[in-house]
Amino acid sequence: MNKVILMGRLTRDPDVRYSQGDNPTAVARYSLAVDRRFSKNDENSTDFINIVAFGKAGEFAEKYLHKGTKVLVTGRIQTGSYTNKEGQKVYTTDVVAEDQEFAESKNAAGASSGTVGSSDEGGRIDGDDDFMKFDSGSDASLPF
Repeated sequence: MNKVILMGRLTRDPDVRYSQGDNPTAVARYSLAVDRRFSKNDENSTDFINIVAFGKAGEFAEKYLHKGTKVLVTGRIQTGSYTNKEGQKVYTTDVVAEDQEFAESKNAAGASSGTVGSSDEGGRIDGDDDFMKFDSGSDASLPF
């Protein structure tokens, strides 16, 4: 079985290209910074893993993912090789994304990037877990 589950943050915006032909397909490539769970000497250690997403997954990456976004990627490992301009064989290892999900809310992402939440007119506070402010001294009845 070849199954990979990773959670991390994009190190850069996805590089998206479209295949040639009658039915162009999106191919998105990005790198994911994944913290290691355990490390020697209590030092933080991060792996940078190349992700490639094809078709609808590539279009999703192009539209919604950007540098710093925390995502959960499931997929499979794919190895390959090519000969570079100098004639040397280069080996590659990528994770082919089968599913990509956001691993935090927009509010949490904004809070982690240092932005401060603001209130809208409906009483919802951004950055405050999407709860509405409720004035307990109000005589207004509850909607349930």
